[in-house]
Amino acid sequence: MKDHWPEVADVIRECGSRYFKTYGSSTSLSQRRVMKDISLCRTAALGGHKDQCDKCGHEVISYNSCRNRHCPKCQGAAQAQWLEAREADLLNVPYFHVVFTLPHELGSLALQNKRLIYGILFRAASETLLTIAGDPKHLGAKIGFHMILHTWGQTLIYHPRVHVVVPGGGLSLDQTRWISSRKGFFLPVRVLSSLFRKKFLFYLKKSFREEKLSLHGQLRTLSQSRRWRDFIKNLEKNDWVVYAKPPFGSPEQVLKYLARYTHRVAISNRRLLSLRDGKVTFRYKDYSRQDSKRTITLQATEFIRRFLLHVLPKRFMRIRHYGLLANRGRKENLALCRSYLGTACLDSTPVKITNEQEQDKSKPICPVCGKGYMIRVEAIPKQPKKNKEIPCYLMFDTS
Repeated sequence: MKDHWPEVADVIRECGSRYFKTYGSSTSLSQRRVMKDISLCRTAALGGHKDQCDKCGHEVISYNSCRNRHCPKCQGAAQAQWLEAREADLLNVPYFHVVFTLPHELGSLALQNKRLIYGILFRAASETLLTIAGDPKHLGAKIGFHMILHTWGQTLIYHPRVHVVVPGGGLSLDQTRWISSRKGFFLPVRVLSSLFRKKFLFYLKKSFREEKLSLHGQLRTLSQSRRWRDFIKNLEKNDWVVYAKPPFGSPEQVLKYLARYTHRVAISNRRLLSLRDGKVTFRYKDYSRQDSKRTITLQATEFIRRFLLHVLPKRFMRIRHYGLLANRGRKENLALCRSYLGTACLDSTPVKITNEQEQDKSKPICPVCGKGYMIRVEAIPKQPKKNKEIPCYLMFDTS
């Protein structure tokens, strides 16, 4: 039986120096910051606290989290807070899941221009939904939705797309009634796909004209007008993937879905199986074979390289809200929707917590004697940045 299941932090600590020998020159400060934070997460370098049982004296030391949004260990609390806020936004109507995916030809361009391309992806997808839904030929309503950016596949390949969770209906354009979508159908995906491609390429070409795109390495030739026109023509002739999944069974299932997707990172620690001889083995779902579970083994340097592909630009918002659910006016819009639907805010029966349970929450029961409570008795300060446990290739100021 294994004493320790491998984690992403273990891969970085054990194989990070080897990775830097190969890819160090192309590793950005943001990616180095992610490596540093993950490698130090919940270690003595970040400080922590000591708890002691008030009965038997058993002591437990807990170290602080890095709170980096790319860290597999640090997303639980943020996820819970976000979901609690979203619960108040749910309407008692069917919800749909729509996915807008960038063609693979745009992968290299997106990697060199993450902030710009991701921004265009959000803008083109949101405008597409709002435009088609507002067309009287289709729904003829103003809708609202949540958008979540994902950039990874199951084997950590680069695969940018936005997942959209949208209520099945919206307010009439004059805001006098609620208009429901057809049962089991939201909007035609072929129409969405065509307009999405048109809007995305419009903003992409505009960025090229305004010289906002970075074109380095193999993409350098795209700076030539003829090569750029050929590149765009190739994108125009292909179908772009817009996928609409069947509607959720209930608003509660929407929350379960959001819980899986909102604060997910490229790979969770529980998918890692082994770290041995400089190689990482992990589980993945093979969607081409009916979601069968399979394993893949990568060199640790390749695993780290793929993992770092999905580091987001600093302060980039990967969860956004549009239309009726945009931050400005959301509360008023939802109240109006509920008035037309004849429903109040979705009932969520609160869990009654007794005084004893509340005390247990703030003072955990001792895992040894089972009678006393663990009381915090000491704060452990952070260790100096220049610590022997910190790899030399991460010894720099990233703040």
